[in-house]
Amino acid sequence: MQWRVKPALPVAKLIGAAALPALVAVFAPDDLSRWLIAGIAAAGIVLWAVRDLVVPVRLAADTAGITVVTGFARRRHVPWQQIERVRVESAPRRGRRSGVLEIDAGDSIYTFTEPQVSAMPEEVATELAALREVS
Repeated sequence: MQWRVKPALPVAKLIGAAALPALVAVFAPDDLSRWLIAGIAAAGIVLWAVRDLVVPVRLAADTAGITVVTGFARRRHVPWQQIERVRVESAPRRGRRSGVLEIDAGDSIYTFTEPQVSAMPEEVATELAALREVS
């Protein structure tokens, strides 16, 4: 099983990156420091969007364990024996409840939001629990 980034997410990031210099051009066309800050921020957002395009699968699982993306584009396989707990931490945000999938692998905790896995964290946790039972 695989869970990947929502396709609209990198598109939104790229639009946001393009909007920054446009805003500076409109509101502060002669301010070099704002151009510099906007350029650095836009480059960072573009890099963030490129990561979504290069490594869209954030979480994969099979009967042997899970594979997660760490750093910019590295993958780490974690066997089920090393996973201590899979849970969904839920909190009210902006008038609605949003959950974060937490996978505790002892020395590392991996967190995933709905846009990162294109599914509700509760559904992913349920599917992971079913896979873990099969292993």
